Amino acid sequence: MTFEHLKDLFPQATLETWHQHPNGKGWVENTATVDDTAFVGPDAVVYGNAQVFENAQVFGNAQVFGNAQVFGNAQVFGNAQVYGEALVCEDAYVFGNAQVYGEAWVYGNARVFGDALVFENARVYGYARVFGDARVFENARVFGNALVSGNALVSGKAWVFGYARVYGDALVFGNAQVYGNARVFGDARVFGDALVSGNALVSKDALVSGNTTLVSGNTTVSE
Repeated sequence: MTFEHLKDLFPQATLETWHQHPNGKGWVENTATVDDTAFVGPDAVVYGNAQVFENAQVFGNAQVFGNAQVFGNAQVFGNAQVYGEALVCEDAYVFGNAQVYGEAWVYGNARVFGDALVFENARVYGYARVFGDARVFENARVFGNALVSGNALVSGKAWVFGYARVYGDALVFGNAQVYGNARVFGDARVFGDALVSGNALVSKDALVSGNTTLVSGNTTVSE
């Protein structure tokens, strides 16, 4: 990215307030902090009070800004954006058109990609994958080897973990937990203090709720 292209994005930019990072030649606003060991690719930008340090990489058309931190061996690339108070670290990847913002954390070997959003106080970690148009927000947790994809939403204080899958237009919220090899998909809703585990399938227009609901084993709940 030339300085002229940078000014297309940031009309107030000057050569006194921005510089090219020595490792990758990406543009960094002087208010941001980027270690020399980090990599900022030629079309990436880091600005605001953002911090990129250790061996982290920001490349493609990615942007890291606000008070966000990217460190460890983390990578932010494609058209991804990490901002607010967000943290991306360890071996996590955020890419595609994904956004991580608010006070959200993505860490471990987690991957957030596609058009996915992880925001507010959400946490995605372990080997979890969040992708497609999925949303993980509020105080939700997605971890282990769990997958959240499609148009699925995980919110509230819900947990999705183990090898669980939440996809389609499914919603998991409240204090619900989906774990084991469970699958929640279609237009299904799992909420309240419900637990879905084992090899359970919850699909179509099913509603699983309440304070003591346990769907487990090889149970199938639909419509």
